[in-house]
Amino acid sequence: MRCVTNDLPAGWTVGRPTLADGPEILAMVQASDIAAIGEPDFTSDEVRAILTGPNFDPSEDSWVARDDAGRLIGWTYLQNPARRDREYLEVYVHPEHGLPAQGALLDLALARIAERARAYGRRQLTVHAGAIGSEARYIGLLEAAGFRFLKRSARMTIPLTGEERWPELPPGLTIRPVDHDDDLQMRLFQGIIEAAFADVPGNLPTPYESYRDMLAALPSIAWDEWFMAELDGVPVGALQSSDQGVEDNEGWVKSLAVLKEHRGKGVGGALLRTAFATYAAKGRTRAGLGVDLTNPTNAYRLYESVGLRPAYEADIYERIVTAAAG
Repeated sequence: MRCVTNDLPAGWTVGRPTLADGPEILAMVQASDIAAIGEPDFTSDEVRAILTGPNFDPSEDSWVARDDAGRLIGWTYLQNPARRDREYLEVYVHPEHGLPAQGALLDLALARIAERARAYGRRQLTVHAGAIGSEARYIGLLEAAGFRFLKRSARMTIPLTGEERWPELPPGLTIRPVDHDDDLQMRLFQGIIEAAFADVPGNLPTPYESYRDMLAALPSIAWDEWFMAELDGVPVGALQSSDQGVEDNEGWVKSLAVLKEHRGKGVGGALLRTAFATYAAKGRTRAGLGVDLTNPTNAYRLYESVGLRPAYEADIYERIVTAAAG
């Protein structure tokens, strides 16, 4: 495996994170967010969800770095909850104190991915890593480690006034909350998401059992913010929300899916406006989502049409990691 050697400064250490490190991790990550995009973009719930997620062991799949004063100045972790052929790695460092740890954390994460590939019984794994355009140093480290630019995504947001209401629906279209206690309905809901994203390049399917494992690992779920759309009685769309923005008083659209043959009929816009009204009724002051700018469904245009605007863009880099020798 191609891997750049990046030594830590004298007196600096790396160790394994625990939930007790959550406040320090969050403070460091938010400092990184502010430097990169101008505002915090991470919450304590997200930290907890990562450290307790499926197919993730913080004693094997994550590290924190501390400087010679004992300050937590870096964190790296891997994500692949469904054990698919693609891993996602993230490296955060404090923008003022942690930059010397960036390369060492990246090295550790890549070496662990090679071990995970062997454990999965695969010859190799595709790895994705994200970076903001202004993070020139990190991008340089990624490129030196064999990563190449793949695509760009955007985080979009819309302010909520509190006056939002459920939309008037086109004839034949109904929207209702999902009954999460009904396994058949949950399978249908997830099936719509899987089918709708099947034509997106690079999309990997998630088995239903893995999907339920991911949901079970979440700190909380507001099920009244999950919606299914039916057109003339036929399920055609789904909107899955996430509680990841609650600490920032933000409603978050995790997934919006409309079956290919029913796009262009107002289903996606109606689902989004329904979600916005639901968030606003809870006092949320904004709503947000992420979008792949290469998505062939023209999702970006839909999001713009309902008032969402880009807050920032991020680039995804990709490389292949060969399984560690066994």
